[in-house]
Amino acid sequence: MPKIVVLPHEELCPEGDVIEAKEGDNLLNLMLEKHIEVDHACEKSCACTTCHVIIREGFDSLNEATDLEEDMLDKAWGLEMDSRLGCQCVVGDEDLVVEIPKYTLNHAKEAEH
Repeated sequence: MPKIVVLPHEELCPEGDVIEAKEGDNLLNLMLEKHIEVDHACEKSCACTTCHVIIREGFDSLNEATDLEEDMLDKAWGLEMDSRLGCQCVVGDEDLVVEIPKYTLNHAKEAEH
C-alpha cells in the first residue's frame, strides 16, 4: 500500500502527516479525509487551481495529467514541473511526498446561465 507523506504547511497541516492509500485513490479526497482542508473551490471539477499541490516524490506513479488539467495548472501560483491538481491525481503503486503551496489562486469558472 502506498504511503502519502504530506509535508508541513503552516496553516493546513503544521506537523505534516502520513496517509495510508490504495492504488486508485484520489489524492485530494485522501487529504480531506485526514482533515487537511485543502481548498477545492470548483468542487473537484478541474475548473480552478485551489487544490494545486507539488509532488516532490513519486510523480511518475500518478495518472497522466489531462490537457484540461495542464491548462488550469498554467494559472497556478508557484507552478513547478511536478505540479498537479490534487483533485485530478489518482494514486499509483508508489509512495508520494506532497507539498501544499503557500498560496493558491481561485480562477474557478462557472457556466453562464
